[in-house]
Amino acid sequence: MNNYQLGVLYGDGIGPEIVRSTVEIFQAAADKVGTKFDWLELPMGWEAIEKYNDPTPQVTKTALNSCHGWILGPHDSAAYPPEHKAKRNPSGELRHTLDLYANVRPAKTMPGIKSVVGEADLVIYRENTEGFYTDRNMYVGTGEWQITPDVAVSTGVFTRKAVERIAHAAFKMALKRRKKVTIVHKANVIKLGTGLFLNVCREVAAQYLEVTVDDYHIDAMTAHLVRRAKDFDVIVTENMFGDILSDLAGELVGSLGLAPSINTNDHQAMAQAAHGSAPDIAGKNIANPIGIILSTVMLMDWLCERHNDEKLHEVGKIVETAVYKALEDGVCTGDLKGTATTTEFTEAVVERVKQAYQNVKK
Repeated sequence: MNNYQLGVLYGDGIGPEIVRSTVEIFQAAADKVGTKFDWLELPMGWEAIEKYNDPTPQVTKTALNSCHGWILGPHDSAAYPPEHKAKRNPSGELRHTLDLYANVRPAKTMPGIKSVVGEADLVIYRENTEGFYTDRNMYVGTGEWQITPDVAVSTGVFTRKAVERIAHAAFKMALKRRKKVTIVHKANVIKLGTGLFLNVCREVAAQYLEVTVDDYHIDAMTAHLVRRAKDFDVIVTENMFGDILSDLAGELVGSLGLAPSINTNDHQAMAQAAHGSAPDIAGKNIANPIGIILSTVMLMDWLCERHNDEKLHEVGKIVETAVYKALEDGVCTGDLKGTATTTEFTEAVVERVKQAYQNVKK
């Protein structure tokens, strides 16, 4: 039996509730499949500020380097003390310092969940280290300057290295899916910056002759997603565009609260739901854990490929099947018009893990 150490960062707001739910569900699945997870709890967010005066302390970053992967709960950085609000938030700090260059965000219709756009199954590859996100596009400091009290300058950064590696990641995924990549940019106006992004992606595309390639301006792409999301397979774009498009896509197929994602480099992966910490409902036992659960399913698949361990894929598959079965059976939290508490939804999924395991084995 292989043994995997997985970091657990509970975070703020609803984070502890939904991350505990996720750990309980995946532990149940691991017990069934015969995979061993060692859960390493690490401080992040308010917990870390109180103990280390830092929302993302060095002790946590150091420990993550010895983990096979980790689950990152949401953070409430908007409420942090001023000295911490001025820094990168925990998510941005980990993406920046650990060079988690690929933010992978799927948007897929789910059983029992109403979709605004009908059937859809796409995945967005968002470059995670530069572009127009000025808190993480510089080696030191941020890419913004206050020239005078009335003048601010924000810089976008585009490098061949960063574009090449996110493009390769997107095209490799396309080979496993429907063999289509859409490049999203704004090269008609931001001619040098997103023009470089577009041109480098096209250069990379020449190495993947099986993949069909098209491209759209970011503004037009928002309309295309609303009108015909089902036509898209893999979308690759820069940091800010990817953040916006993935939130839109998540809501179109059901709810942003359901949207999963992982952040990866070539040897590490972090599961992180697309939604925030929802401090207004924290501690009420009504939060929907599906986004972070499905993010951890993605983490299992990433670990499976990296470590060539099919049991990890099996763990993820039975959890995904159990979540979908719960939704089909009408078990869901209040945000989805259901009546289940976080605890009740977790229990329902754990119950269905046993049935899902049997189905997978067949």
